[in-house]
Amino acid sequence: MPEQHIDIGSRIDGFITHLLVFMPVTVVDIRPIQSTVGGLTFIQDDATELAGFRTGSVNSLSSLHVAEHFGLGRYSDPVDPDACFKFMRALERVLAPNGRLYFSVPCGRERVEFNAHRVFAPQTILDSFPGLQLVSFSAVGDDGNFYEDADPVAVAKYELGCGLFEFTKAND
Repeated sequence: MPEQHIDIGSRIDGFITHLLVFMPVTVVDIRPIQSTVGGLTFIQDDATELAGFRTGSVNSLSSLHVAEHFGLGRYSDPVDPDACFKFMRALERVLAPNGRLYFSVPCGRERVEFNAHRVFAPQTILDSFPGLQLVSFSAVGDDGNFYEDADPVAVAKYELGCGLFEFTKAND
């Protein structure tokens, strides 16, 4: 188990709170967060670059339902159609060899829902992390059911599902 986990923008009252039971967590978010929760550290930053993190320095990394909002201006970030892809490149850059990235986004028929979020085809996400290997892919379907070891081609036909990707980086 890693000694620490880095999360980019996920909800504090969900995944992060559960993870804090097991290890310290550093959260990076563009919005200011005031917290006195033990084990939780906060860095306010624009995550499209993750400039405060060295290349290959993070062993355990997550971003759950965040990338779909990047560049749309909804959370006081600048409007930038490529921001979500810059963010994915930054995640790949900072992930350490043999590290794990846990990443989720809305998946299905690819589109931008104005001032809300993007929906990605699973293949778009896979193509956006060329230096990483997919360890597992699961999904929540349009029907609300969880599908472990889901087929990305089938998920691409959803209207609005959730893709759950686990990646690793090869030890060069």
